[in-house]
Amino acid sequence: MQRLFSMFPGSWPGAALLLLRVTAAIPLMLGGPPPGLQGLSRSWLEFAILGVGLLLLAGLWTPVAGALLGIFELWIVFTERGAPTSHYLLAVLGVSLIMLGPGAWSVDARLFGRKRIDVETR
Repeated sequence: MQRLFSMFPGSWPGAALLLLRVTAAIPLMLGGPPPGLQGLSRSWLEFAILGVGLLLLAGLWTPVAGALLGIFELWIVFTERGAPTSHYLLAVLGVSLIMLGPGAWSVDARLFGRKRIDVETR
């Protein structure tokens, strides 16, 4: 993960990334899968969407979750009829999270962030 992101910003930039993750995850989880699906495929897709939303909220595997968010939303844009504006926006948020990273207030930062090693000198 450290190779993907040069740093995990804290303070105001970290808060903005947390807000970006929450803004992308909540509509995804509340919207659910497209209404045209029925049966087993619908339940699997509901499970996948809920999982991606939880990963985004926690900030765990953020590049993977952002990519899946973009794929889900673009799939909805091309398969459903109606105004796709909000789905385009969520797809762009997913791609933005891939490029920007999770921020300091995430599980990714705790697991893969920069570590400080203090060496005692005599």
